[in-house]
Amino acid sequence: MTSVVPGIDDPARSPAIHVLRVSEHAAETRAFGALAPLSQEERERAAAFIRPVDRERYLVAHLALRRELGALLELDPAEVRLTRADCPVCGGPHGRPTVPGDPVHFSLSHAGDVVMLAFAAVPVGVDVEEYPSVASARETMTALHPREQAELAAVEDTTALPAVFARCWTRKEAYLKGTGTGLGEDPSVTYVSALDEPAPVPGWRLTDLPAPAGYAAAGALRQSTTHEAG
Repeated sequence: MTSVVPGIDDPARSPAIHVLRVSEHAAETRAFGALAPLSQEERERAAAFIRPVDRERYLVAHLALRRELGALLELDPAEVRLTRADCPVCGGPHGRPTVPGDPVHFSLSHAGDVVMLAFAAVPVGVDVEEYPSVASARETMTALHPREQAELAAVEDTTALPAVFARCWTRKEAYLKGTGTGLGEDPSVTYVSALDEPAPVPGWRLTDLPAPAGYAAAGALRQSTTHEAG
């Protein structure tokens, strides 16, 4: 596991970000007793995956999540209780993942061979995506904010479109995970920009994160009142 941005003690700083390659950790999930830290619900969900690669991705991500949360909360990983916050859109119990009392906030994302985890003292969101095909980028960009659509349409080099689209999409997903709305908020609502730098979003700091070749990643960190006032 590699930490690329340390520190969760100060909400004004970047969250702690961990990046894992599934292919490097998949064998660990098959060792005797490896799944012991997982809840019964997590084990059942893992078993429901048809493709082994999807099962391994899920297991690598959730075992790493429990290890990190256990270390931060000074608990055995198996004792970490994962819950869901209320959805800010409808109030249902399917908002962002949490631990009781929110002593630490976290976010998890996985795509292809990459798992990314973020931990912070305030609400945080992280997203990693593989570059899509040109056709997929063109199709999906129609769901984005009108300004983002225009920025993507202005990309002259067709071969660059997948990377630019993925950059925009991960910013948006990270923000929506941080707020807990997920795709309960239409992707066309909040402008995050497809340009070189993320657009300012009130109350949040969006940051493009380092990612392996062929992937884009972004994080969103809610800004504390103290930080905003400063």
